[in-house]
Amino acid sequence: MRLAVDVMGGDHAPDAILRGCVDALPDLGASDELVLVGPREVIEDYLRERRVNDARVLIEHASEVIAMDDPPAMAVRTKRDSSIVRMSQLGSHKVERPCDAVLSAGNTGACVAAAIMHMKRLPHVHRPGIAVTIPAFHGPLVLCDAGANPEPKGVHLWQYGVMCEAYARHVLKIERPRVALMNIGSEEAKGSGLVKEARDLLKRTPGLNYIGYVEGRDFFDGVADVIVTDGFVGNSMLKMAEGMGSAMMKAIVSEVFSIDPDLGMQLEPVLKQIYKKNDYHEYGGAPLMGVNGVCMIAHGSSQPKTIRAAIRNTRQYVAAGVNEVIVKRLGEVADMAYPAPERETA
Repeated sequence: MRLAVDVMGGDHAPDAILRGCVDALPDLGASDELVLVGPREVIEDYLRERRVNDARVLIEHASEVIAMDDPPAMAVRTKRDSSIVRMSQLGSHKVERPCDAVLSAGNTGACVAAAIMHMKRLPHVHRPGIAVTIPAFHGPLVLCDAGANPEPKGVHLWQYGVMCEAYARHVLKIERPRVALMNIGSEEAKGSGLVKEARDLLKRTPGLNYIGYVEGRDFFDGVADVIVTDGFVGNSMLKMAEGMGSAMMKAIVSEVFSIDPDLGMQLEPVLKQIYKKNDYHEYGGAPLMGVNGVCMIAHGSSQPKTIRAAIRNTRQYVAAGVNEVIVKRLGEVADMAYPAPERETA
């Protein structure tokens, strides 16, 4: 695998990103390559200080940085030598030696815009969406979209369900993923026109294990393996879940130690294990489903262990050949959404 990493993306860049890349080197195969994208001098200084001399580590110079608060589309158009843009170009099929995947913890909107601009979309895909794997008691849960498309059409949500079903089967190894649609109630009559349009498409999709609506309280109950929603709701739910999980762990630890410090010491290994299983840093990046290539988007607050996990997960995603499955599957059901002439302009 040849992987390009934006070393300037994220709240703790470049140090946390570079350290995560260096820490990930033992996880790579002998023929793998890690292309570090960013200011050459910064990258070279870091590698020199840590005495990293590995032929698998390459540098792609980028002189500009897209900040986390930059307007995404404008930044991609104006900062053409930014690390995000250069990274996305490496993930396209236009360069002499394209990368199998790209990874960034930078400005999410800019990553999405740059990936669509340079890597393009897979055949039949209308709007890419971010598929986040969330740890739950009953096993991993895929949420899509987590922020790429805040104002989707029903057909976009339908495609997220089809694409993420393939992701859950081939990467998470769930034999027959249960696909659900997020709504304000489980009754068929509830929901907006957008939700009902997506519902009808999902229900009619042959071979798709669509189980109906789920509510926010069902999120961690193991009722579904894939939950589909728009990017605004999905991103809000994801961040709420992260904050609530962290707050709950702090509250539990505080209560246990305040009641019985000795019991707290005995339970400490268990509490740490529970925290690790539910720590998003352990799960790394999330794939931008639907782009013609592999674009992994990591959390803006990524630590070195987040980047290392993201690199490990990216290798798994590339090896699973998910995009080929998505193209075949959407090709089989494409006529469901639009008649052929209309489909070309959707």
